[in-house]
Amino acid sequence: MVVRIAQCTLDVEDLDLMVSFWSAALGYEIEQGDDGSAKLWPPGQPSAAAPTVWLQGSGTAKRGKNRLHLDLVADTDPQAEVRRLLSLGARQVDVGQTGAEQFTVLADPEGNEFCVLDHGPTR
Repeated sequence: MVVRIAQCTLDVEDLDLMVSFWSAALGYEIEQGDDGSAKLWPPGQPSAAAPTVWLQGSGTAKRGKNRLHLDLVADTDPQAEVRRLLSLGARQVDVGQTGAEQFTVLADPEGNEFCVLDHGPTR
C-alpha cells in the first residue's frame, strides 16, 4: 500500500491576504470556513491526484526557512508565470541558489518559499 499527497496545509497569519494570493496563483476555487480557515479546490472536475490547499489561520508570523515547500510548474512560459506571480504579491528570494538552477525561488506575501520550475519533473 502507498499513500498520495491529498492536501497541502499552510498556517497563515492573514487569511484574507493568503486566500487572495493562493487562489489567484493556482486558479483554485475558494471555500471559506467560519473557523478562520479556507479550503482551496482545484477548478472543475479535478482528478483525485490533484491536491487541495487548506489555509489554516494561525495568527502568528512565519519564522525561518520552510522545511517543505511547493514546486510549481507553469502550463506555458515559466518566466511569464514568475512575472504573473510577482504581480500578485510574490517576491523573489535567495535561499542559496547558484544561478544555474532550473527553477526560480519565490515567496508568497507571508514569506513562504516556493519554486517555479522551468519544466515538470522527469525521471
